[in-house]
Amino acid sequence: MAFLFHKFQELVAVKILAKSPTFARESRLLQFEADTNLLFLYTSYNRLGRNAEEADAEEIIDMANKASLADQQKQVHENVHSQVSSFCRYMDDILLPDQKVKDNQATSPAAPNSSPHSGLGLAAGGNSPLQDQTAVPETKALRRAEVSQRLKDLMGYTLEVKPSQIPHEDAGKGLFLQGEANIGSVLAFYPGVIYPPAYYRYIPGYPRIDAQNSHLITRYDGTVINAQSWGAGGESRELWDGTSPMQADEKGSDGVNHELLERRNPLAFAHFANHPAKGMVPNVMICPYDFPLLEKDMRSYIPNLSFGDCEETNVRRFGNFRFKSWKSSNNESNDDPVLKTLVLVATRAICDEELLLNYRLSNLEHTPSWYTPVDEAD
Repeated sequence: MAFLFHKFQELVAVKILAKSPTFARESRLLQFEADTNLLFLYTSYNRLGRNAEEADAEEIIDMANKASLADQQKQVHENVHSQVSSFCRYMDDILLPDQKVKDNQATSPAAPNSSPHSGLGLAAGGNSPLQDQTAVPETKALRRAEVSQRLKDLMGYTLEVKPSQIPHEDAGKGLFLQGEANIGSVLAFYPGVIYPPAYYRYIPGYPRIDAQNSHLITRYDGTVINAQSWGAGGESRELWDGTSPMQADEKGSDGVNHELLERRNPLAFAHFANHPAKGMVPNVMICPYDFPLLEKDMRSYIPNLSFGDCEETNVRRFGNFRFKSWKSSNNESNDDPVLKTLVLVATRAICDEELLLNYRLSNLEHTPSWYTPVDEAD
């Protein structure tokens, strides 16, 4: 795998571009393109399976060299979605009492996503079309820890939140992989409430949204995900409103679209991943994942809610650059609603260790005392 990584570094030459003043104004766009290249490589290689050979790696590199950015985005999405689909099937096997229940849930006219609601009326103080009468499907009476262990038995890995091994006092809890995962594996979902740019003012604490909240992350298209209220999840499948018990009256939650979510999700902990200390190297990277809301059987395992209209925009912007999302190819429809989420993808093979994510805070005017850039170009 070291061969694959070094060959691909030669292909994209990210560091050289990032250091050039000529490209400084477009550095964020370049970073997005470089990340897409890497995700294309990692997830495509993962899809080949553990028996992939050097010739397979060469073929993937050749494909990456020829494919457009839009085509690479689409392939990354397909690779990630394939893994997420497998995860959802494992969760069904673990939690649903029998196949008949699963079939009934798939065909039920009362499925919670049969008609996505906009949060505009809620944000303006109107009446909410809440799905309070949504029947919660029967699931096995398993504790979250039991679900996590059974997922490890089926998939080969799960996650655990415990004190971080990062040697600074602010590290707090960290995210650890239990088991083994290959390069390109989808390891975690970033849970919580999703805010498109048009709804920033509704993020709790606005405009100083990060003053008391360290569980925020921004996608390249400007979408913000707030994981604070998700916390450590829960012990049931429930109609979640985007708040924790301690935040039931939190301002900003009124515009959230309520959904039936599985709060025992063992992979919904990406917000606990720490930045590596000096001398340490990240082993995961963020990957935008536009979950198709038409996949109703999978919806309860995607640990996110949208604030406002999930279809508000399909256009990404970087300074003066605008381009459509991965669905914009000629043979794809842009009308299907998606949930703009994030997942963590392994950048190498990982076994029983803490997951480390490059926070990329170097562009901030004041960085935390514990922050050390991973390299000069981050």
